Amino acid sequence: MKANLKKIVLFLAIVGGTLTGYFLWLALHPVEIVAVHHRSSGFSAVLVKNFPLTDKGKINWWLENRKSIEEKYQIPTPDQDGSFYLTFWLFGEGYKEEGKYDRLCFKDMQPPINCIEKNRVFSVETGRNGNIIFTVGDEIYRMDKDGKIIKLKDE
Repeated sequence: MKANLKKIVLFLAIVGGTLTGYFLWLALHPVEIVAVHHRSSGFSAVLVKNFPLTDKGKINWWLENRKSIEEKYQIPTPDQDGSFYLTFWLFGEGYKEEGKYDRLCFKDMQPPINCIEKNRVFSVETGRNGNIIFTVGDEIYRMDKDGKIIKLKDE
């Protein structure tokens, strides 16, 4: 019995250490913006690596880095009415040929290697009344003019 308990404790320690190491590794790797593609008026696609895993992490990353992103990449580029829509896509294995069904292709690049797999991880857009809307997976959050962020309920 004691031998089995030791094996279980050792196994749990190894798994716990591995998970801790993995999350520490993720936390220490900064988000990398690989490219920005202006799709149409007010719409931009941002290709990223090492994006935060949690909804809160993604929103906080945007809030902390918005100004430097605006300066470096000139995004968001609002439409005439002031609205914008940024979509953050995981860059994954890089640019690919259009060939496969449902890849996202960029017109500002020469084919054939101008597409990515569709793996959207985050979007930011302007909403009504100047609110900012964050979409993470199937979850939607709204930030009002006072900076308060609330999760919108499923309707």
